[in-house]
Amino acid sequence: MKLYRSGAVVAIAMSATLALAACGNDDPTADATADEGASQPAADENTDESSEETSEGDDTAAGGEELSGDIKASGASSQEAAMTAWIAGYQDVQPGVTVQYDSIGSGGGRENLLAGAVDFAGSDAYLDEEEREAAKDVCGPGGAFHIPVYISPVAIPYNLPGVDDLQLGPDTLAKIMNQDITSWDDPAIAADNPDAELPAMDITVVHRSDDSGTTENFMEYLSAAAPDSWPHEADKVWPVPAEGAAQTTGVIQVINSTEGTIGYADASAVTGQSAAIGVGDEFVKFSPEAAAKVVDASTPADTGVEGDLALDLARDTTESGAYPIVLVSYHIACSSYDDAERANLVKDFLSYVVSEEGQDAASEAAGSASISPEMREKAMALIDTIQGG
Repeated sequence: MKLYRSGAVVAIAMSATLALAACGNDDPTADATADEGASQPAADENTDESSEETSEGDDTAAGGEELSGDIKASGASSQEAAMTAWIAGYQDVQPGVTVQYDSIGSGGGRENLLAGAVDFAGSDAYLDEEEREAAKDVCGPGGAFHIPVYISPVAIPYNLPGVDDLQLGPDTLAKIMNQDITSWDDPAIAADNPDAELPAMDITVVHRSDDSGTTENFMEYLSAAAPDSWPHEADKVWPVPAEGAAQTTGVIQVINSTEGTIGYADASAVTGQSAAIGVGDEFVKFSPEAAAKVVDASTPADTGVEGDLALDLARDTTESGAYPIVLVSYHIACSSYDDAERANLVKDFLSYVVSEEGQDAASEAAGSASISPEMREKAMALIDTIQGG
């Protein structure tokens, strides 16, 4: 077994059990205060000198550190499948720690963090300037920082029997979403799909009804790739009256059950048809590899926090083979916690999540792209700066 803490990998022996929870609480400020009495780390004081660090990148300790306590988090539903895998994998590392994640959406997760109700938040968008200032009241003067943990395409699922390979250029997609194109046999859609038999059927746009980082990511793409056809600024709330559904699962349920629909959702949740998106002179279907190309071309965001790993994504890329509608989901953690034991728990879990083992678990469960080795090194260094007490 491995203990992931502050970038080190430590062998451990443990016997307690881990309680897993992935709740659906829709109250973004529900009481998620941790039971401090349950967070007592147990360190083996009888460390054998022969079990000191043996080589760079392979630190081992015979006794190891067994942690106990609980971690509470909430946020992006896009991360739900990955979080389930991370929690299950962490069970093998720290069975004395209870990890709970409420999949209530990015907006609710950030609200919970800023209310001091959770230990960290999952979010598909980084904190805005007002939120970053508010975080200082909870996290101390260093505020909160962003750790990219989940890279996934935002797919464009649709339900159109007989049209299995739908292609949509950026302007066509933007006009559909803005409801300037309202029928599936519109000439603009036909131009993108010259070989398809498009029905004379009304288009029903399905969007997230909750505050959503996925919505914000999708709108950022529309604004960058089709500015003349998408007049709205990126926001967590969908701006055009249409068919709303709660969270990722709700959007997929409506689309899968209703012909003529189209929407947007984290690709891990898509089980039916999805459109290929125009990039330069080609149409590209989503894949982890295609999404990773966009992330590699992106630049760090200026959040005012030293070492922060928030990204401004290259939404308007024309690189061949790149899928331009990409979601980078973060774990947003405090730079400082009032309790040292709480800080240790958060550091240990986040270190597992960004480890190669954790990223592989997410890829297998959700089809996401793993963060790069360079990003992993930066993430481990940032996690190691978390203070407590």
